Amino acid sequence: MTSLLAISGSPSARSRTAALTAHMVQRLAKAGFPAGHLRVRDLPATELLAGRTDGPALCQALSAMAAADGVIVATPVYKSAYSGLLKTFLDVLPQSGLAGKTVLPVMTGGTLAHALALDYTLRPVLAALGARHIVRGVFVLDRAIGPDDGVLPRVSADVEPRLEQAIEDFITALPPRCLTVPETAAVPEPGTLTVGVPCAETERR
Repeated sequence: MTSLLAISGSPSARSRTAALTAHMVQRLAKAGFPAGHLRVRDLPATELLAGRTDGPALCQALSAMAAADGVIVATPVYKSAYSGLLKTFLDVLPQSGLAGKTVLPVMTGGTLAHALALDYTLRPVLAALGARHIVRGVFVLDRAIGPDDGVLPRVSADVEPRLEQAIEDFITALPPRCLTVPETAAVPEPGTLTVGVPCAETERR
């Protein structure tokens, strides 16, 4: 079955980016495409910063990434670019860590003045990692994302059509083998990962 992974790269414990990512994961599930959600801040700092790919948590995260056919990469804008936490995780990936994958970039920020950061900072690094296809990304203002009600965050009505279109484009761009999902496919619990290839198959430069 299709393997999808959503990554949120905010270091904040109450992250609007992570909330928006969870919202998109739920939207995918409703469309019949369950996805795991990796919050990079939940990975042990000792494993992540040292690039200890043999550590159990980082090993599982890299395995899920390797197995994914499609990846959502979400980050807040920091200093007109993506977060340092996301960069740390991307640095641990193999040089071709996104090869063969469809990728949807997502950014959140406080002002539309930062919207270009999505295309000028995030998209290039995803391309450098060998993404098969990067669909048009989504930039969402912080104020458009409300508190999590325990099920889904509140997202302003004007943002919903753009999210729906982004998800539709993402699904359409998945590799052909991914477009048929068994009716019995189980939806992963939020925060869970689908484990794929063994970590022995990953590499670190």
